[in-house]
Amino acid sequence: MAYHEPVDEIEPKDRDIHRALNSLKEEIEAVDWYHQRVVTTTDESLKGVLEHNRDEEIEHATMVLEWLRRNMDKWDEEMKTYFFTEKSILDVEEEAEGENGDNHSKSQSKLHIGSLKE
Repeated sequence: MAYHEPVDEIEPKDRDIHRALNSLKEEIEAVDWYHQRVVTTTDESLKGVLEHNRDEEIEHATMVLEWLRRNMDKWDEEMKTYFFTEKSILDVEEEAEGENGDNHSKSQSKLHIGSLKE
């Protein structure tokens, strides 16, 4: 990911966040590549190697997510809301919005933006 703002105006911590986000993107992309290879190969020994590599990339992505949770606002809150739940993800979102006073509606009204559902 390229910087979209002048790099000299970005604080060192925010540069680290940029590095983490870029690394997460790369790890997720690698998971996808390996997974496609796992599900299409017919050679069982190669499949095992590719599964191992895919799972290593998942580990790396998870480590970066944990770093982001610890170092960038909002990640911790959202992970606590959505991770390790059994309900429908959309039901979890509805409940979270209800508890937070429907943040989406409030932000729309502040910006004088109406619902796109209408």
